[in-house]
Amino acid sequence: MKVLIFEDNLMWNQRLRKTLESLGHEAMIFTSMPDEVGEADVAIVNLGSSTMPPEALVSKLKVAGIRIVAHAGHKEKDLQKLGKALGCDRLATNSELTFKLEDILAAV
Repeated sequence: MKVLIFEDNLMWNQRLRKTLESLGHEAMIFTSMPDEVGEADVAIVNLGSSTMPPEALVSKLKVAGIRIVAHAGHKEKDLQKLGKALGCDRLATNSELTFKLEDILAAV
């Protein structure tokens, strides 16, 4: 599966990339808003990104037909509500991404 990672936190994006690759997936990292997203099966989007506004990014991904796993901290209820309002395919807490990434990807 090809997974796009939209994460401007350098430690977190590398952790996600390594986990995805260890699960046999192809991972590509974006740390800023791309002009075009290309083709992929799934995108992991940080709803709290300071460099990639989720409203614009999610819209771009939906137009491209890419399923979206959006994440935020478990206490960031406003960001979780935003992800739901934007129509993300799956909302996850940061800890869920850490411990349940394989299950999350299988569900989307």
